[in-house]
Amino acid sequence: MKQQSMQQYPPAAVKQLRNALAGAVSDFSANEVPSLCSRLGLRDGDRDESFKSKFKYAERRLLEKSAPELMLIAQRLLDEIDSYDLPEALAKLQETGQAKVSELTRRRIMALFNKRPYSTEFDEIDFIRRVWPTHRMSSIFENAPSEQTLDDDLFNALVRNNDWDNRETLEAVGYLSCSQRQFFRFLEEVTSPLTQSPDAQIELAAAINEHLRHDGYRLIIVRRMSGSPVYEVQPAALGSPADDGISQALADFEPDTVAARWTQALDRRDTDPQGAITLARTLLEDVCKWIIVEAGETYEEKDDLPMLYRKLKLAKILNLAPDGHTEPVFKQILGSCQSVVESLGSLRNKIGDAHSPGPKKVKPAARHAQLAVNLSGTMATFLVSTWAATKGRPYSTAITGRR
Repeated sequence: MKQQSMQQYPPAAVKQLRNALAGAVSDFSANEVPSLCSRLGLRDGDRDESFKSKFKYAERRLLEKSAPELMLIAQRLLDEIDSYDLPEALAKLQETGQAKVSELTRRRIMALFNKRPYSTEFDEIDFIRRVWPTHRMSSIFENAPSEQTLDDDLFNALVRNNDWDNRETLEAVGYLSCSQRQFFRFLEEVTSPLTQSPDAQIELAAAINEHLRHDGYRLIIVRRMSGSPVYEVQPAALGSPADDGISQALADFEPDTVAARWTQALDRRDTDPQGAITLARTLLEDVCKWIIVEAGETYEEKDDLPMLYRKLKLAKILNLAPDGHTEPVFKQILGSCQSVVESLGSLRNKIGDAHSPGPKKVKPAARHAQLAVNLSGTMATFLVSTWAATKGRPYSTAITGRR
């Protein structure tokens, strides 16, 4: 893979990595620094220069290296030391060119913890220690003794005095400025089954994804731990052409309720299969009700999805009855549409989250939610475009995806 030239790396990030390297080298004794630098591929020197200033000794030689060379040196040094600052600086440089989660998104996710704890299973300080090595991080106070660490700051603020809220704690550990790697580690730990109760875990993952999706990332279930989902942050597909076309068609039809329901179902396809299946059915119920009302007909509040769909046919609002067509393929397709609607209703009742699960209820996987949501979106688009065509003003987006 072709490496980027130094001009393509942010100068501030290059300088931060160089300073972190020089700082890590200066933690060795003056006698060790020359041989250490030689092992790292830096220019040779003598002990006299090292004894004058270990940091300057390393810095002079590091200034001769390009950003890709600095990253290789950092990786070599990390084989010999345990550090937080160095891998953080390295990660920030390695993340050059990646899609960034904005500060605004970080702040919005941080706000989720204004009224909820980080964890239902750990105390505040214990949770923070799972994510950040606070015992190896410097105190945030300028006049603190040299031996005082961020862990001491946290203990004083959270245990002794109880005078930091969650926002102040996250700001103290560098949540807003840390590498994206470290930020993702926080998200994965805060949604871990070890950290949250099952209900809190699903709710929090969905809430975080509502913000992450704007920057092209999602928490995805990658495995199970004793039956509970384990999440990992991964780049999110920005939406298949089908997703985009459905989104536009439903937004043209009714943006506030119907299109919003579709967006919610998309957001939960991978993280909350039960909730996504319930939303898939609700989306079709919404569409049917809107069309019935626009047609001047009525429905009962007790009407379920299959009943609403039948009313569209029986009232001849839409020409959906298979018997109304002579072409065999259309009769077959429309019959299949009816089966899809009835099956979605049944699926939601069986494995959605609309009713009590009971002790033996089957739990749907993400693939089941993807099937239900995709079928629901396709059917919803077919219904609204058919209704528009019936009224003589077809939605162009339902066919072409363009206004």
